[in-house]
Amino acid sequence: MRVLVTGAYGLIGSACLARLHRDGHEVTGAGRDVREASLRAPFAKWITADFRHLTLAGDWLPLLEGFDAVVNCVGVLQDGMHDSVQRIQVAATTALFAACERAGIKRVVHISAIGAARSAPTAFARSKAEAEDNLSRRQLDWVILRPGLVLSPAVYGGTAMLRGVCGVPFVTPVLEPDARLQVVSVDDVAAAVAHSLTPDAKVKVKWDVAHPDVLTLETVVSSIRDWHGFRKRPIWRVPRGLGRVVSAVADLLGYLGWRSPARSTAVRQLAAGIIGAPPPWIAATGIEPKSLQAILAQQPASVTDRWFARLFLFKPVAIAGLALFWIATGIITMGPGAAVALGHLKTAGVPPRVAGPMVLVGALYDYFIGLGLLLRPVARIVLHIMLWSTVLYLVAGSVLAPQLWTDPLGPYLKIVPVLIATLFTLAIMDDR
Repeated sequence: MRVLVTGAYGLIGSACLARLHRDGHEVTGAGRDVREASLRAPFAKWITADFRHLTLAGDWLPLLEGFDAVVNCVGVLQDGMHDSVQRIQVAATTALFAACERAGIKRVVHISAIGAARSAPTAFARSKAEAEDNLSRRQLDWVILRPGLVLSPAVYGGTAMLRGVCGVPFVTPVLEPDARLQVVSVDDVAAAVAHSLTPDAKVKVKWDVAHPDVLTLETVVSSIRDWHGFRKRPIWRVPRGLGRVVSAVADLLGYLGWRSPARSTAVRQLAAGIIGAPPPWIAATGIEPKSLQAILAQQPASVTDRWFARLFLFKPVAIAGLALFWIATGIITMGPGAAVALGHLKTAGVPPRVAGPMVLVGALYDYFIGLGLLLRPVARIVLHIMLWSTVLYLVAGSVLAPQLWTDPLGPYLKIVPVLIATLFTLAIMDDR
């Protein structure tokens, strides 16, 4: 079949794309920005499909030409700088379903979520339910798959956070450790999608896709920590008050473009439980989902897994630290450090009428560069600017004021670790 997979470079979408390709389907991936995805998965064709701007069936029709089936893997956790739950998971998704109906698409597989319900505690789950209801009324051969907590060799969002807390030394912090959930391997989700596209698959069905075992979050975290080969550490039950503070900060950062798995929607979904009824799906498809232990045993942890676990929570610390360093440098230069800066320029022979503006411009530059790093869409560019600005500063300083290399306070030497920290942060900026 010729299959269009939307959200094709996400955690579930990429696994589905690879599985359908292995099964012999002619696959096309769709997403907001497919440049990097097309390099990682060159076996597929790629098209740009930004759900934020495809809210009418007519918007979708040109994109659906020539396809037999559509697998929709798009989902956003909560509103943010570039995300609107209602617009993406309801308006654009139902427009896609309407377009599929008009275009005569033979099969539509929609990835939803266990717990999707009109009465659910989050807009995420309510919007998923609204899309499910819309699809179930369509004159289409549709299948709705509702995965539990998806575990995968690749990580993103909640699964990345699970790995990250395992990498914390001394204690393992867990919010809502008694939360009950069911896990599922991303391979089993992909198998469910592949099965849904077979001629004999049941259609107009809604399946909960997970292993039947109900686990606590504490059990899942402890098992993943053991899988990494880290020493056993006590579980620290993060107080809910502290959790709410962390979520509030994460929500705020969402409007700067950062999609933290600590946002309030994730916490509320977790507290509500991630539990469904997978036996009907297992009986109907014959797919035997892997248990948590089987998922972990399938692929022993590697050094890359341990690096990721230890670096995951270091990444926001590094970004915040660099941003604060540059902001503070700008403020100090404009305030108590202005006289010292002017003195250095005077020593270097810069005329006073030029030195004053130079100090002010330099201070403002540092200040706004620091602020810029807090904006996710331009963070990588800002890190490059920081990197080359630092190099330029050291080169220019070495020419104009070389004596500062031997200054006891080390104004140049202390910049070298900042340079290294910037390089290091650049190396871990990828989210997927």
